[in-house]
Amino acid sequence: MSQVWNVLLLSVIAGLGTGLGGLIAIVRKPGRRSFGLLMGIAAGVMISLAFMELVSEAWKMAGYLTATLGFAAGALFMLAIDMLIPHMRFGEKEGIGQQPEASSPEDCDCNAETPGRHGHRGRRQRRGWFGKTSAPLDRMLLKTGVLIAIGITIHNMPEGIAVGASYAHQPQFGYFIAMAIALHNIPEGIATALPLCKAGARKRDAFRIALLSGLTEPVGAMLAIFFLSAFRDLVPAALAFAGGVMIFITLDELVPAAREHGHQHWTAIGIILGAIFVFVLSGIFGV
Repeated sequence: MSQVWNVLLLSVIAGLGTGLGGLIAIVRKPGRRSFGLLMGIAAGVMISLAFMELVSEAWKMAGYLTATLGFAAGALFMLAIDMLIPHMRFGEKEGIGQQPEASSPEDCDCNAETPGRHGHRGRRQRRGWFGKTSAPLDRMLLKTGVLIAIGITIHNMPEGIAVGASYAHQPQFGYFIAMAIALHNIPEGIATALPLCKAGARKRDAFRIALLSGLTEPVGAMLAIFFLSAFRDLVPAALAFAGGVMIFITLDELVPAAREHGHQHWTAIGIILGAIFVFVLSGIFGV
């Protein structure tokens, strides 16, 4: 039972990184360079974790075939989810339907006034994701909020699985993965809160959604630890599966968003810094 509580605590800590990112977004909106750097760090952490730790560990434990099949299964699973379930990540709609205009960090402003029922009180008319204007605001925010919530759940659940599978393999390995994902989640929280600001959400609402988005990770962690406690032989495959999901998300969403809305050189620097952080953290934890 202590194992379950430890995994729950670690996954909650990792998930709270998105709340910290949301807080940063509403306190100080990042510019293009900062956004590119932060998203690059998130991508660098994910890529390094997936290949150097998760897939590599699965390879050592069960051989190249299990690692390869697990990795491929994770990537294909995420591809299927991405295509079948309409959702929104970082201001871009994916899945069924027409892709709306993407938002950039400069367009997002949590301090702007929210339009009322009979008009816009702000100095300029807002541009929404699903058309030229965001009126009626409530309906647009509802639709946007649902799509964002779906996307956040899809993205963060596998990270919880990675924490649970890593702890099931070795507690020290679980601590290491959780700390690295916590850092990765800070830029994700920023990228989650900024589009909500653009849509007209209040500061506290943008922060709450960013915070709650990370708290889906304990769900994935609990599913992983309960399942793998009964089927210990599947731990290597679960590690590789989580790695495949992480790589797909990074290449399909994090890197394109960073390069489109951020600064390309700073994104590259961020990826390198994220990888360096994982290397140093791996040495500290001795994994």
